[in-house]
Amino acid sequence: MPGETMEIALMADKIRLVDETDDDPIAGLIRRAKSGDNTAFDQIIISHQRRVIALAWRMLGNPEDARDAAQETFLRVYKHLNRFDPAQDFSGWLYRIAVNVCRDLARKRRNNQASLEAEIEAGKIAEPISPHNTEAAALIAQEQAILRRALATLSEKERAAIVLRDLEGLPTEEVARILGSSPTTVRSQISSARVKIKAFRERFLRRGMK
Repeated sequence: MPGETMEIALMADKIRLVDETDDDPIAGLIRRAKSGDNTAFDQIIISHQRRVIALAWRMLGNPEDARDAAQETFLRVYKHLNRFDPAQDFSGWLYRIAVNVCRDLARKRRNNQASLEAEIEAGKIAEPISPHNTEAAALIAQEQAILRRALATLSEKERAAIVLRDLEGLPTEEVARILGSSPTTVRSQISSARVKIKAFRERFLRRGMK
């Protein structure tokens, strides 16, 4: 029947739009993007942009730089996608690009470090909170703000390690591969970062109670 034929055709289009295989939709999108399919590349961006922006925000400390970093990350992905080895993990490859972009941006703004520190002290670096705020949401927002300020005080290497391991939830070995370091070094950086974040939080809360 015509209606059934149309429905089947639409379903087939949707299946092709996601991927040729059910097992790994990203692999299919990458194959199509490599062949010049811009719609497939758009789908790759949609699938990963929130995580890239979140990573960049945690690395850089503010939404404007995070958006710039995400844009530059996907520009580099587009430029170098043909070099991507399908045997690799795409997310790991994408994270490496994003971390390198964040490092490049951080280096460019080091002359403005005094301004960043002033923002941290003034408490201007904070997470956006819901308009339907409750006491619980306010506490969560406060913890997120403390964490973001604490991250801004870490060294570049410590910040990258702790963001990828504790906030993104990647295994230590994967973090080491992304950062081009050894698991032992990464564990040391994570341990140091955790101690510093905890100390920062305690100092912040003590000041707030005075």
